[in-house]
Amino acid sequence: MFCSEFEDCLTDYLDGALSTEANRDFAAHALRCPVCHDLLNEVKNTLQSCAAADIPVPPIAELEARIMRSTVPQFEMTCEDFENYLTDYLDGFLPAPLFHRWERHAALCQHCTDLPGQVVRSIGACYTYINIEQSVPETLHDRILQATIGTTHAKEIKAPLNARIAEWLRGLLDPIVSPQFATVASMLLLAVLVLTNTVSADGSISGMYRSTVRLAEQTYEQNIKPRVVSPMPTTLDDVPIRTIVEDEKLSEELKKSEKEKQDKKEQKQDEQKK
Repeated sequence: MFCSEFEDCLTDYLDGALSTEANRDFAAHALRCPVCHDLLNEVKNTLQSCAAADIPVPPIAELEARIMRSTVPQFEMTCEDFENYLTDYLDGFLPAPLFHRWERHAALCQHCTDLPGQVVRSIGACYTYINIEQSVPETLHDRILQATIGTTHAKEIKAPLNARIAEWLRGLLDPIVSPQFATVASMLLLAVLVLTNTVSADGSISGMYRSTVRLAEQTYEQNIKPRVVSPMPTTLDDVPIRTIVEDEKLSEELKKSEKEKQDKKEQKQDEQKK
C-alpha cells in the first residue's frame, strides 16, 4: 500500500469500514511508514480531544434576536408587553408573530429572561401546597375579632340603629322578593290594576273598595227578598190556550207591518230615482 492509498483509507479505517484484507494492509503500512504512523496517531488524538471537549452551542435564538433588533427595531417588544403576554404564552394562546417577538425579547432582556421560569415554578409550588392541609391556629378567630372590632366578644358589639332598621326591613321584604313568591306578587298586582280600572269609579283603591261594598250590599238585598212562585196548574182549565183566531190576527198584523216596510222602501227608491 502506498502513502496516498493510506490517506484515502484513513477515514474508513477509523470507522471500521475496511475489509479484512484491506485492514491488514493498512496496519502493515502504518508500522513500516513512520510518516503515516504519525499521521494516524495525530488524527486519533484529535478525535479523542474533540470528543472530550465541551463544545459550546451557538446561541441561535440570541443571534436571531440581535439581528432582528438591528434591522427592524420597530418590532421589538417592551418589558411591559412581555409581562402582559406571559400568561397567554404559558397557555399557548399567543399568535405566531407575537410568539416570536416574545421569545426574542426573552433572549435579549436580562430582566425578563428568568421571569417565565420563576412563574412556572411558582405555579407548581401553588399546586403542591393546595393538597397540604394547614391547621388553623386556635387563637386566630380571637385575633381577627380584636383587630377588626376591638374585642373578642362579638355579642357585646351592637350594630347602629339605621343598620338594624335596614336589616329588619330586609327580613320583611325577603319573602316578597324571593323567586317563589314573585309569581303570586305579579298576579296580585295585575288584579289590583284591573279592578281599579274597571270596578273603581275614580281609578283608586278606595273607590274599588267602595264599589265592592256596594256590590256586596246589592247581592245581599237580592238574596233576602221573598220570591213569588206562581202556582202550578192543576187542571186543563187553568192552562192558557191560544185560539186559532188569535193566531190568524197575529199573522195578519205581521204581514201588514212587513208590507208597510216594503212600501216605504220602494217609495224611497222612487224618490231617489227622481
